[in-house]
Amino acid sequence: MRSRLLFWRFVPAFKSGLLLVSLILLSLVAISSQAASTILVYGDSLSAAYGLSTQQGWVSLMGERLKTERLPYQVVNASISGETTAGGLSRFKQTIATQKPQVLILALGANDGLRGLPIETMQQNLTNMLELAKQNKIKVLLVGMRIPPNYGPQYTQAFHQTFIDLAQQFKIKLVPFLLENVAGKPALNQDDGIHPTAEAQPIILDTVWKTLKSMLTKK
Repeated sequence: MRSRLLFWRFVPAFKSGLLLVSLILLSLVAISSQAASTILVYGDSLSAAYGLSTQQGWVSLMGERLKTERLPYQVVNASISGETTAGGLSRFKQTIATQKPQVLILALGANDGLRGLPIETMQQNLTNMLELAKQNKIKVLLVGMRIPPNYGPQYTQAFHQTFIDLAQQFKIKLVPFLLENVAGKPALNQDDGIHPTAEAQPIILDTVWKTLKSMLTKK
């Protein structure tokens, strides 16, 4: 009889223990799902840490800042040095299908401009990527670029305006110029005069972060 009483006294405690374990497991699942939110950076050498170690690049630094601010996102850098909007478009559908990002930082176009490619083609390539992102309900931060004035005022102005027009058309956030406060400063650029140094990477991050932070949520 006594053993039965001890058993029934034990049952509530056992049930409470199971409930506690269940709550802990649910919490871990929730934390895991939060950490799974992905920011996809889709750019060229300016985002691929050209001439630097990966850890020095602004994209890697962004990953560290997300951790510091305890924002539940991970960063995937799908940037490729030398990439044009045509190359980016060719692999875009497969990339977003594989990575399933919640946020996309689209930073392509610089190489189109430096090669003097038709602006209409660049605009159409970017449009196609933005439409795919919209169809997949991905938040987009479009990153604009400027090119040197020696390409002529008509081309350089139309090039930069393309990013502004697309941001307005798709009603998305825009960073007007990735290299703000960096371009044209010898101390912040490598010997080629195009690619930023390690010292410039935190500046680039700050330029992107000002707009990106408002797109992120603390879950």
